[in-house]
Amino acid sequence: MTGPRVVIIGAGVVGAALADELSAKGWDDITLVDQGPLPATGGSSSHAPGLVFQANPSKTMTEMARYTVEKFCGLEVDGEPCFLQVGGLEVAVGAARLAELHRRAGWLTSWGVQARVLSPDECVALHPLLDRDVVLGGLHTPTDGIAKSVRAVQAQLRRAQARGARLLERHEVFDVRHDGERVTAVGTDRGEIPADVVVCCAGIWGPKVAAMAGMALPLTPLAHQLVWTGQLAPLAGQTLEAVRPILRHQDADLYLRERGDTLGIGYYGHRPMPISADEIAPVDEAEIMPSMLPFTEEDFAPGWADARALVPALREAKVEDGMNGLFSFTPDGMPLMGPSPDVRGFWVAEAVWVTHSAGVGRAMAEWLVDGHCSSFDLHSCDVNRFWRHQLAPDYVLARDCQNYVEVYDIVHPLQPMEDPRPLRTSPFHPRQRELGAVFLEASGWERPQWYEANAGLVEGRDVPVPNDWAARYWSPIVGAEAQATRESVALYDMTALPRFEVSGRGAAAFLQWITTGNVDKSVGSVTYCLLLDADGGIRSDVTVARLGPEEFQVGANGPLDLDRLTRHAPDDVVVRDITAGTCCVGVWGPRARDLVAPLAAGDFGFGYFRATRIYIGTVPVTALRLSYVGELGWELYTTADMGLKLWDTLWDAGQRHGILAGGRGAFASLRLEKGYRSFGADMTYEHDPWEAGLGFAVKLDKGDFLGRDAVLHRKDAVRRRLTCLLLDETVMGFEPVYDGDRAVGYVTSAAHGYTIGRGIAYAWLPAELAEPGRQVHIGYFDRRLPAVVAEEPLFDPGMTRLRG
Repeated sequence: MTGPRVVIIGAGVVGAALADELSAKGWDDITLVDQGPLPATGGSSSHAPGLVFQANPSKTMTEMARYTVEKFCGLEVDGEPCFLQVGGLEVAVGAARLAELHRRAGWLTSWGVQARVLSPDECVALHPLLDRDVVLGGLHTPTDGIAKSVRAVQAQLRRAQARGARLLERHEVFDVRHDGERVTAVGTDRGEIPADVVVCCAGIWGPKVAAMAGMALPLTPLAHQLVWTGQLAPLAGQTLEAVRPILRHQDADLYLRERGDTLGIGYYGHRPMPISADEIAPVDEAEIMPSMLPFTEEDFAPGWADARALVPALREAKVEDGMNGLFSFTPDGMPLMGPSPDVRGFWVAEAVWVTHSAGVGRAMAEWLVDGHCSSFDLHSCDVNRFWRHQLAPDYVLARDCQNYVEVYDIVHPLQPMEDPRPLRTSPFHPRQRELGAVFLEASGWERPQWYEANAGLVEGRDVPVPNDWAARYWSPIVGAEAQATRESVALYDMTALPRFEVSGRGAAAFLQWITTGNVDKSVGSVTYCLLLDADGGIRSDVTVARLGPEEFQVGANGPLDLDRLTRHAPDDVVVRDITAGTCCVGVWGPRARDLVAPLAAGDFGFGYFRATRIYIGTVPVTALRLSYVGELGWELYTTADMGLKLWDTLWDAGQRHGILAGGRGAFASLRLEKGYRSFGADMTYEHDPWEAGLGFAVKLDKGDFLGRDAVLHRKDAVRRRLTCLLLDETVMGFEPVYDGDRAVGYVTSAAHGYTIGRGIAYAWLPAELAEPGRQVHIGYFDRRLPAVVAEEPLFDPGMTRLRG
């Protein structure tokens, strides 16, 4: 047999896709087990209406949907297709939604999917059932359509079975056996199945199965309404299942699809209806199937009224059948994919809808067989992306229900969650509130976006007001804070950035191997490094400060960095998250030395990218001389209990130097002026250091490190580059970039540069277009904004302010 013994729990669209993709890659000891009958097992796949809309702000999700469409278009069962490619039409009945459709068209264009915003007449010509007097326009995606999910399950299972996979229906899993370190078997009501790898694809039962392996899965099954109408007069005689595009009326939380001479109508506008995975009825006890709950007619009434307003033919029709069908929701709306942090060999592929199922199957197969996924960037899907507080049952339920409510909402890129808040506050929080901080939220942290106390700084400054979309969660104070930082000295709360302690006899050797930088240097050195995977792709960027012969502080990006370091650490290395017990304030600006030096007890004459332990007044501090805003200054770390004292010491002494507190809005502008990258936005798993302009962080002469051979191979094969663009307006990110009429790339991070007086946008472009002076255009809603490729950094290219 080829490959390990694999047991896939759940034979819905995800489990079937994974079995197909794994067997296609050569693994043949695969067992697929499900509690229900094949191919309609009773989970979400068995009742899903199958609408596949590819538009998504996530590049990964759109690419997974596109792969699902392409694969399903090539599948059939006994001559019957698995995908009806009738196209998709998202309609607007209000001006805000019409503008949003242009933004969605931008996503699709950015991610390489054909789409166009249509006029009202074009919408009605494409779908004559629409009321011309109601519709203002629509987004047409020709490759969208209807996935026949049960048929797709059957087709993929047949392919996997032909390659040697074993299919076990009506086997209820009651245990995932492990020896405390790795999985050994799956226990079912019909016996034990030995296993080296177990993949949970159980859908709405996912939390129940994952718990068998000691894993908390942040997933909630929620009921969603779907009805089928009686015959519609305009469709009388229609024998094909679907002819016209599938519809979305997102302002009313509705989607609609044909089924012969009737319509199916899905509705998200009702109250959230969560259910525990433990409360779902067994297969043999469910009235129809476990994932179909009784229809609650009163919840559907508003949706029915809106549907009839959009489609006049429904005014003479009746609802003939309805259900409340269960689907999976997560705290951030993304799938849950990857390995357990505690039990080796246990993996999950959960919270996946039909739309993305084949893409997820392919990604998981690559990850399992090759050790990494080469087709998709999975950093936003990795199940280990959550902090511990985000796994709390109350948090998961609240966030999953809110994501249900917002599934069709227009969500601004900066829009924070509203509940539960506050969760995490830095020690500086009381002073920030006194200064009138306007807080947004990230990973549970309350982070000031700007301070109302700085309103007086706006007077006399040139702070342009951005367009309406960019002006949300914005104030002219943002620009004033950015400019004032470059004039005097500012305090920036950096507590939310994760930091880990890596210690032990093998710490230096371990960090040498797992990062691209040379960190085995003198005590007090600080090194900017990348974390790579075996394929040479970037997994994160970190700063490594050597605080002792066997002690390092790693400034990181999130839980995935902690997971990565922990998984790879040898026995003589300890990795510890010290974020919650510490805090950090960035002290930056041309007067930073004037402020800090007189307060420092100890040697404060250390240079750029060096670290030392000193006292600031009475506060013990670890000081790192580096800056994310491109100004002279330090990151000052202390324990959480001393944080407020550190802030007050700096604030009181800074009054004579014109000190201010700066928010994240100013911070984003300043870091883009300096050309500093942000992992997860500017570069992700799919990019390498040479493309991202970070080749300086790769020390090929230091010896072996993870990903060295692959990244060396990619050095001379750069086809795209992260490129700095200047324009006269402010964009927000994910907009398409055009060379003439040809879409050639997309924006990552963007902000107004208040020092340079121009809009800044970083974008991925073909290497041949990334030449300074090259003219391109950015698609912003329904406009094309001229932009020019610029040399970077835009501010202080000689580094005189940082090193001064």
